[in-house]
Amino acid sequence: MELWVLFGSFVFLLLIGTPVAFCLGISSFATILYLGLPPVVVFQRLNSGVSVFALMAIPFFIYAGDLMVRGDIARRLVALAGAMVGHLRGGLGQVNIMASVMFGGVSGSAAADASAVGGLMVPQMKARGYGVDYAVNITVVGSIIALMIPPSHNMIIYSISAGGKISIADLFTAGIIPGLVLALSLMVAAYIVARRRGYPTERFPGFGALGSIFLNAVPGLILVALIFGGVRSGIFTASESSNIAVVYALLVTILVYRTLDWREFVEATKAAVRTTSMVLMVIGCAASFGWLLAYLRVPAMMVAALQQLSDNPILILLLINVVLLILGTFMDMSPLIVITTPIFLPVVQAFGVDPVHFGVILILNLGIGLCTPPVGAVLFVGCAVGRIPIQQAVRSIWPFYFAAFVTLMLVTYVPALSLWLPSLFH
Repeated sequence: MELWVLFGSFVFLLLIGTPVAFCLGISSFATILYLGLPPVVVFQRLNSGVSVFALMAIPFFIYAGDLMVRGDIARRLVALAGAMVGHLRGGLGQVNIMASVMFGGVSGSAAADASAVGGLMVPQMKARGYGVDYAVNITVVGSIIALMIPPSHNMIIYSISAGGKISIADLFTAGIIPGLVLALSLMVAAYIVARRRGYPTERFPGFGALGSIFLNAVPGLILVALIFGGVRSGIFTASESSNIAVVYALLVTILVYRTLDWREFVEATKAAVRTTSMVLMVIGCAASFGWLLAYLRVPAMMVAALQQLSDNPILILLLINVVLLILGTFMDMSPLIVITTPIFLPVVQAFGVDPVHFGVILILNLGIGLCTPPVGAVLFVGCAVGRIPIQQAVRSIWPFYFAAFVTLMLVTYVPALSLWLPSLFH
């Protein structure tokens, strides 16, 4: 009955449009009352959920990404991507995906990627005769590359949700190859759709111009190497690297590019505070919810149920992927990471799946959920940038969904894609 109270109240509140953080908090509070436990337990769990030092990295990575967006870094990265891949079939579509790869290494946020890259690319693509649905679809699905490439703050949330026992440096490293595979899959899909619709290619500017554009973008690209290299080498922690990222972003945008004025600095600060407040509120309430799941032995019951269903890890991983894809259609990513990690991580570990490998599967799977209705946050951002209804975008987004799903299956069943690169550093 306790599980009915917990999940029933949560689903009911979600269906009537209550914000996810309040759904998690209220359902936890109701279940605590039903169990006869002291109500203060909810607030203790909420406080302990956000009182984790590693979470300090999240607001600073968000802040650094916002500073880079407002400091004109995105435009320079898009120009570099255009010089590199604009001559391929689908031209600006390929540029959009490559720009997401580069900008993802700066922002670590799918929503920021969709807003920044989409804001630059969608108007250009429309002006060059590309269908607005094609432009929006590439922007939306391409933005989840940012979740896989360092500095993905969702990787940090996963590490904390797993009890802080999984190395953030390993997770950052493990996501790089899957992120590049996703980019390649989307570029193939973009090529096929562009060929069928007869979209143009762009002129290759020449190696001299490419070198000049690259040099112009180098200060922004150095941030990626600074974050990844510092964390991976152990020179500083993820939390320390996030602070360094903010300082470096300020130096580049104010002293090198001279594109960040006082008004933009204030707006970036406000935006980072708002985003951080929302993320930490969700994490705190989800921590209460997750504690109740552990208290009610939900992970143990899930392991037992799946072991009775099958002892084949291939089937178990497929079932977990299906469940996560369904959950991702109506819940946001951060609370799902906090809720589902304690449930599914013991299950996959019982079947011999490496926790770093599962982390990459989880992040990619829930990233796809950000692009699916009815609660696809990144889909909303992309459609707002392109000024088209969600229905219009969804009607033609299937080739890109398929490319992302193929990548998910490759990452799930070819562990080396996630684990080979981290193994080189051990």
